[in-house]
Amino acid sequence: MLDCLWKARRKEREGEPAGDPKLYLQEALLERKLPELDMRQLVDLPHGLDYNEWLASHTLALFDHVNLVYGTVSEFCTAATCPDMTGPGGRSYAWYDERGKKSRVAAPQYVDYVMTYTQKTVNDETVFPTKYANEFPAQFEGVVRRVVRLLFHVVAHMYAAHFRELALLRLHAHLHLTFAHLTALDRRYALLDHKETDVLRDLEVALRLREPPSPRAAPRRARTAPAPAPPPRPRRPRPRRPPPPPRDGRRPSGTYIVNSIVNISIC
Repeated sequence: MLDCLWKARRKEREGEPAGDPKLYLQEALLERKLPELDMRQLVDLPHGLDYNEWLASHTLALFDHVNLVYGTVSEFCTAATCPDMTGPGGRSYAWYDERGKKSRVAAPQYVDYVMTYTQKTVNDETVFPTKYANEFPAQFEGVVRRVVRLLFHVVAHMYAAHFRELALLRLHAHLHLTFAHLTALDRRYALLDHKETDVLRDLEVALRLREPPSPRAAPRRARTAPAPAPPPRPRRPRPRRPPPPPRDGRRPSGTYIVNSIVNISIC
């Protein structure tokens, strides 16, 4: 596992291109905890359970896991090392406050905004009710969508900027499992836009969370109707030969009778 990390690091020091910058796609680093766990069964709504209650429990679990994994590499995520909040493929994320004002901030500041907003939201009894008599608000699913989208941004940044540190700490499998959980929840309940998740689509395939795209089949050529066959030529009937008169009043021989039958059948 460490060989690919040191090779990429050595190439960077020598000024050579490191090749594929997506280190998380290396075969030796694709392991994840609980590989036999079927994420689809994990996120399926149990019979008789409230839908909002189910979304709330998974949102809280994702928040705890993303916060925990990021905390292990937060010392490497500074305004100097991560001046922008970026994801794989050069994707850049801007922060929008509650009034919709857009601002560009460094990655650690962005993550702090995400964690502060999420913590405040899940602690709000009017949004995430914990008492029996309280009901979920009508816009609860919209709140969950925003929280999951922001947590996905943090996960994408860890893959783009801090996966090497996580691999050296042997914590990359935990990040893979968190990503698999988030992906399964999104695919089951359509919480994220496809434009958001495209940056890690190749990782979904590598972790076997999604089937690889099938190559486009070549367009079939239209079949032309075969030319009509010419009508069969009429066969001219062959004239039948009358049997020769018997000699001396005797019947024809047996050989002649067989030949006559064959000739008649051919005609």
